[in-house]
Amino acid sequence: MAAQVRTPIESGVPDSFQYMHPLLAKNYGQWSWHDRPHAGVLHHVAEGGDEIWTVRAGTPRQMDIHTIRKLCDIADAYADGHVRFTIRSNIEFLLGSRDKVESLVRKLTEEGFPVGGTGNSVSMIAHTQGWLHCDIPASDASGVVKSLMDELYDEFVNEAMPNRVRISTSCCQINCGGQADIAINIQHTKPPRINHDLVSAVCERPAVVARCPVAAIRPAKVNGKPTLEVDENKCICCGACYPPCPPMQINDPEHSKLAIWVGGKNSNARTKPTLHKLVAAGLPNNPPRWPEVAAVVKKILRTYQENARDWERMGEWIDRIGWPRFFELTQLPFTKHHLDNWRGARQSLNASTHIRF
Repeated sequence: MAAQVRTPIESGVPDSFQYMHPLLAKNYGQWSWHDRPHAGVLHHVAEGGDEIWTVRAGTPRQMDIHTIRKLCDIADAYADGHVRFTIRSNIEFLLGSRDKVESLVRKLTEEGFPVGGTGNSVSMIAHTQGWLHCDIPASDASGVVKSLMDELYDEFVNEAMPNRVRISTSCCQINCGGQADIAINIQHTKPPRINHDLVSAVCERPAVVARCPVAAIRPAKVNGKPTLEVDENKCICCGACYPPCPPMQINDPEHSKLAIWVGGKNSNARTKPTLHKLVAAGLPNNPPRWPEVAAVVKKILRTYQENARDWERMGEWIDRIGWPRFFELTQLPFTKHHLDNWRGARQSLNASTHIRF
């Protein structure tokens, strides 16, 4: 009798068991141990003795249909069609025996999909939608990812870091890319420029006022027309007002800059989750290769690699040596932008994913 598939609901993910590799479904919750034969290859052994191999490869994330078909053809030829994408845009091929693992690794490498991203390596960079889908990007997050991963190819295919390194990019300061060991995002440094002639025709003003997180926007009249105004002393230049009101243009080719943050972590492993902190600001938004950003990221990675102890995550290493020593080792300038004087939330921001009462 066929297994009953869970009824779809309006929220959440589809039932994953219908797509699982048979060995994963059979041994769900019964895995005994695992190891990594080499970078990009995971080997899991179940309590009953079943084994499964996972080969992880990097992808461009935003792919055309021909690339997707190529990956699916590879999955059909080497993994009986069992393939999945991770949340960091890696693609994983699942094999029930080791016979085709090495040939699959060679095929992926030949086709331009590097195998790696496991263990103590630099993982694929998580990023926001950029110009393709988002309505407020000041840069193309996927372009920054491509240029950075070209620079960090060796760190992806080798496991040579003290611990895993997660990198994210975001095309605005709302930071959909999330917390990471190293995060790159855009900072708008000037309040929005308002086209008062269009506000009343395009914007629902109460919604725009409500959207501002610091109450810096209020209704106004200019030349007899209803519009909006910004209290520049309150404005934090986040850009949240632009989606509901495009006449409030926040992007600026000169004043929208890239910034780098370090020390974020989402997991509870070893230490509780932490928020990343600013270490470099005002970097040029310089497509298509963003060389200034790549130089700072590589400097931070090299310093971490040379000075951290085994198994220390980026934030744990910084906590041990202290921020003054971090800036000294990386030779990054410390400026007024690094002073954390915001008091809009609790001091500790209860970041742990453990439930507490």
